[in-house]
Amino acid sequence: MKDRIIGLIVNPLAGVGGKLGFKGSDGAYGIRALMMGADLVAPRRARVFLESLDNELAGKGMEVRLLLPPGRMGESVAREAGRLRAVKVEAVPCVDPRIWPTTAHDTIRCARTIENEVDLLVFAGGDGTARDILNAVDMRLPVLGIPSGVKVYSGVFAVNPRSAARVVTAFLEGRVRLEERPVVDVDEEEFRRDRLVLRTFGKLLVPVAEGVVESTKTLAGGEGLEDIARFFAEELYRDCTLYILGPGRTVARIAEYLGVRKTLLGVDAVHNKKLVGKDLDEKAIIELIEKHPRTVIVLSPIGGQGFILGRGNQQLSPRVVRKVGKEGIVVVSDPEKLRSLGRLRVDTGDDDVDRMMRGYIRVLIGYGKWKMVRIE
Repeated sequence: MKDRIIGLIVNPLAGVGGKLGFKGSDGAYGIRALMMGADLVAPRRARVFLESLDNELAGKGMEVRLLLPPGRMGESVAREAGRLRAVKVEAVPCVDPRIWPTTAHDTIRCARTIENEVDLLVFAGGDGTARDILNAVDMRLPVLGIPSGVKVYSGVFAVNPRSAARVVTAFLEGRVRLEERPVVDVDEEEFRRDRLVLRTFGKLLVPVAEGVVESTKTLAGGEGLEDIARFFAEELYRDCTLYILGPGRTVARIAEYLGVRKTLLGVDAVHNKKLVGKDLDEKAIIELIEKHPRTVIVLSPIGGQGFILGRGNQQLSPRVVRKVGKEGIVVVSDPEKLRSLGRLRVDTGDDDVDRMMRGYIRVLIGYGKWKMVRIE
């Protein structure tokens, strides 16, 4: 039986601007995030993937060859993962490891270098990285994303790094189906102007295992939005409480009923029906929480995916969630969106916080109407 070979490419800048409230990490925004001392996200999540994959394969008595770029785009991540028993690492000289920061051109070059050598190409990044991979390999081989970006709207990603390891294992065992999945991204300039404009750039061939590969983000119809916002303002709102309002149309409508105008895609803060923070980053959110005795975070799930934390709102970090607690989180959703989802998800990058959030939570779906929904 011939060796099975997978490729791994890490976009080390992916997601770096999330906690800072940036709407992406492409180009100058990634550089700015680095200059502000932001932590690298994608290498850490790629390391979790590698460690999980090694455990999965070792438990089954399987081995796989892993081709990856040198330096921060792959080899250093494998080195940090420690001793791998079932994953045999080979660096491919597709980029100068001394180059920092890396660019989209480096991702494309490395993908084209290894595409004819691998059975499956895995990448750590967000929608911008998915576009680079599409540019490089199109649908010539199967591709799977480890979600690591600020924006993860495309349908080519596993739910989280450990899920990605399970998908790869299933792929190696021949237990997945291959589907053409859209690569979707937003216009980042429009995004930064608080307008959500989604575009489909093409399709990638993705190994799909039920429940562990994401769907593409969808924009819901807004059924019940007025009733949700009115009930929140009339019955749930309390003076002397700090409200941290997450992204989305439903939450923005709640803000309007409270007499303030919030950013559609940012995280804002309201106290005594006054806007006290706009488009906040993690640090500013924590400072506000520490000034107020009671805080409530208001969230709405991403259509088509169900994430309430870890996608497009990374400034609501594990540290923020710990300070507020699950009991301080209110989830709102129009019933049409919730029916299509069936469940909610979290992926904060912190296992303890994710475990704290799992289980059931009440979701406001209309005027005085609640539904118990499971968080996975």
